Amino acid sequence: MANMNDISFIGIGNMGWGMALNVRRKMPKNATLFIHDINLDACERFKKVAAEEVKSGSVEIVKTSKEAAESANTVISIVPASKHVKAVYLTPGSGVIAASPSDKRLILECSTIDSETTREVGKALMDAGIGTYVDTPVSGGTGGAAAGILAFMLGCFETDSFATRVKDNVAMMGDPKKTFCCGKLGTGLAAKISNNYLSGCFNLAIAQSMAIGIRQGVDPKVLHEVIKASSGMSWMGTNKQPVPGIDPKFPSSNDYKPGFRVELMIKDLTLGSNSGKAVGINPTMADTALETYHKANEDDRCRDRDLTSVYLYVNDVK
Repeated sequence: MANMNDISFIGIGNMGWGMALNVRRKMPKNATLFIHDINLDACERFKKVAAEEVKSGSVEIVKTSKEAAESANTVISIVPASKHVKAVYLTPGSGVIAASPSDKRLILECSTIDSETTREVGKALMDAGIGTYVDTPVSGGTGGAAAGILAFMLGCFETDSFATRVKDNVAMMGDPKKTFCCGKLGTGLAAKISNNYLSGCFNLAIAQSMAIGIRQGVDPKVLHEVIKASSGMSWMGTNKQPVPGIDPKFPSSNDYKPGFRVELMIKDLTLGSNSGKAVGINPTMADTALETYHKANEDDRCRDRDLTSVYLYVNDVK
């Protein structure tokens, strides 16, 4: 490893793109950002954009997760699902687990997956001496990733010897005021899953409540302001109102694009439901909401659109 400040980033997708760009902007100019993705075209495009927008510091493409881990003391990853996390880290020969052992390597895994998988992967890596693994899921969507203001939930304690280093690294991608040490390995994801359970249920409740009020003659903008000023106020309602025309910045006023797709909320609510059942909590709200989200995802008006498009489905159901 040529430079202690070098960083490897695995997963140049919708979230990873903005996160990695901010890492390149904020890491030392004399350090190298190594990137890896199964989509080589994405890596090539990222390298070109980084050169045009950041204009300082090197970006190098590596062919495998193993090579990414060998190239830097800090590895950051964000991929779609549990199976992809396992592939990145545990694939014999080409995964991170095949890298040379190092007690200096810090691994920050930002994907939204189940806590059990992250504990399995983390234990395997640490048992093999590959490095210190921390689950560091994010909240804030692609907009937050691009702006560098993501919230981070960290699967570590404030008192851990590596906690400061973890927080310094995620500060390149997020807001330090919205970064939380949640406890042992897996608790970052437990916190993220709990939050997404709420946001998914809130979104559906807001869509239904707005539809009820509007059908009874309340002006949509007035109803939005009433809820904002009353006990029904929530971040989802204030910042992602599902009714078109209320705020030109919201996905609902832009054909429900861009945003967090209905399909992804189905994934997250399923994680929430499964997590609840695993610890003896009956997740009635998530399970009920999932029925509606699944139906909405079969509706052409909602498929591949922001989760707030569920309003189009619920407002059309007689």
